[in-house]
Amino acid sequence: MADWISETPAFAALDAESRAALSTLEVVDLPRGAVLFRPGDAVAGFVVVLSGRIEVYLSGANGRELMLYAVEPGQSCVQTTLGLLGTADYAGEAITARPTRLVMIPRALFLRLMDLSPGFRALVFAAFAERMDGMIRLMERVSFQSVECRLAAWLCAQAEHGRVQATHQEIASRIGSAREVVSRRLDAFARRGWVRTERGAVVICDPAALKKLALAEG
Repeated sequence: MADWISETPAFAALDAESRAALSTLEVVDLPRGAVLFRPGDAVAGFVVVLSGRIEVYLSGANGRELMLYAVEPGQSCVQTTLGLLGTADYAGEAITARPTRLVMIPRALFLRLMDLSPGFRALVFAAFAERMDGMIRLMERVSFQSVECRLAAWLCAQAEHGRVQATHQEIASRIGSAREVVSRRLDAFARRGWVRTERGAVVICDPAALKKLALAEG
């Protein structure tokens, strides 16, 4: 059995035949900022993230970006699963957010395991269901919660030692807004004494106020 399988509990629990088929696959190391796919690309295989993080973005005609979801160890990519089970090409763009180790299961092997291995099939559908639930929650937040609430909640969730390392554009992509809107809201937060903005970062000055806003209805 390949080391990557033994280090991945969900795959280590598969039947011997499936593990043998997967053990021949090569582990790939990618640097931060590597592009895995772009809109219009055909789906070549199923990505298994061993370490690191991949972020999937959707871009609008106006240039705005929305981060749909991130793929970390144990998680799956919705667009990849849909493309492998159907014929759809990628609609978004996937970029490594930090150095990432992964294995690519080729389309032919993925489909064969889906047909022959109940354990592999259950693993794929369970990860797909979890990811779809997360996307529905994202749509609910973007549709029904105000930008201020989403921004406050995101800052609270991402803060480390009272600091969030992110540009205004990165924040906008993650909360489903525009950079200009995020900049105006952060300026308003700063005037209230809740945050302090620095180049590429936001310092949290009043976490209690942000948490209260985050819990407010949009």
